[in-house]
Amino acid sequence: MIKKSPIALAAFLVALGTASISVLPATAQAQAPTQTAEEKEKAKKEVIRTEWSKPYIEIQKLIGEKQYQAAAEKVAALDASEKKTDYEIFVLNRTRAAIASGTGDNVALAKSFEALIGSEFLSPEEKFRFMEGMAGTFYTLKQYADSQVWTKRYLAANPSNTMMQDLLVQNYYLADDFANALKEVKAQIASDEQAGKVPDEKRLRLLHGAATKLKDIDSSTQALELLVKYHATKEYWADLMYRLIGKQGFSDRLRLDWYRLMLANDNLEDDTQYMEMAEIALLAGLPLEAKVVVDAAYKAGYFGKGKNMAKHKPLQDKANKQAADDAKTLDAGETAAKAAKTGLAMTNMGYNFVTYGQYDRGIALIEAGLAKGGLKYPEEAKLHLGVAYHKAGNKAKAAEVLKTVQGNDGAVELARYWTYMK
Repeated sequence: MIKKSPIALAAFLVALGTASISVLPATAQAQAPTQTAEEKEKAKKEVIRTEWSKPYIEIQKLIGEKQYQAAAEKVAALDASEKKTDYEIFVLNRTRAAIASGTGDNVALAKSFEALIGSEFLSPEEKFRFMEGMAGTFYTLKQYADSQVWTKRYLAANPSNTMMQDLLVQNYYLADDFANALKEVKAQIASDEQAGKVPDEKRLRLLHGAATKLKDIDSSTQALELLVKYHATKEYWADLMYRLIGKQGFSDRLRLDWYRLMLANDNLEDDTQYMEMAEIALLAGLPLEAKVVVDAAYKAGYFGKGKNMAKHKPLQDKANKQAADDAKTLDAGETAAKAAKTGLAMTNMGYNFVTYGQYDRGIALIEAGLAKGGLKYPEEAKLHLGVAYHKAGNKAKAAEVLKTVQGNDGAVELARYWTYMK
């Protein structure tokens, strides 16, 4: 038995509903009261001859009892009769569809659907349902080109149906037409975002899959960014972050900033990463940040064991001592930074205050340093200012600042990624 198509079966049942087909003669139909002229004309066409009444009732009963083979035999007998009307042909196709749906014969179901769609006896809404059923049936049969035909036909008249939009992309993808799959899903995602709607995770994964098949690095990175933005997981973050640090042109100067974001999304995965981050923070004159990293490593179970265990305690002692000494000289450090000729010391000292949780003081000092100028890497300072606002809980201001970061050394991406952090 052929596997049933959930889409086709659901569409078929909705299209058929519970209405039974009339078996009264035309003269009896015409006598129904309160009919319009159009309804009377329609009623004249939608009639089965009297001699079909008994066998057709038997067919309906057999279908209800799931005796599909017996029902099919009676349908074949009726089909052999001569001079069938268009409506009787329609009835036979509709009945064959019911039998095919019940037996899971998608080949026969598709053939019946196509005949029904071409008839004059389905309403436009019913034709939509049957087009949907045709697309789903061919998809289940892995006849993706045929499914595309019916999906496009449906979408031409009803372009906003998301299920059919997704089906079209899946058809392209499974037919190895990755270029069209990428084009279609990109348009869908753009439309979602323009409408203020969160793109479905499945769509974003299809974008990533199609782009990967095409070796389109920019599009696959776009997909990862959107997955992190709308459906963040630790795994999506890891894929995105490792792609960034491996990108040509990424500056090693921003490695500490990369580690900060990795720590924020819980993706530091071994003691060597914690050690490197702490050591870079110490070199940057941020001993408290180094202490926080070491403490986090112990808490997560990365320090105090393993082949590097002998290095953990000395690093902890060093970070603790320098942090204690630094805490005693914060005021003096701020005074010296303000007296410097350029704003570099102010931006550095400002971020140091941020590590102590003194956000207002730190933000003010970074902003003053940027205003003073003379910075070799002003975009890096703007990145730190945006992160400072984020850590202070002012996400709107953080986003405003982070959007101003420019360059091609990785700072732009780090700034944008911070706006994805909740």
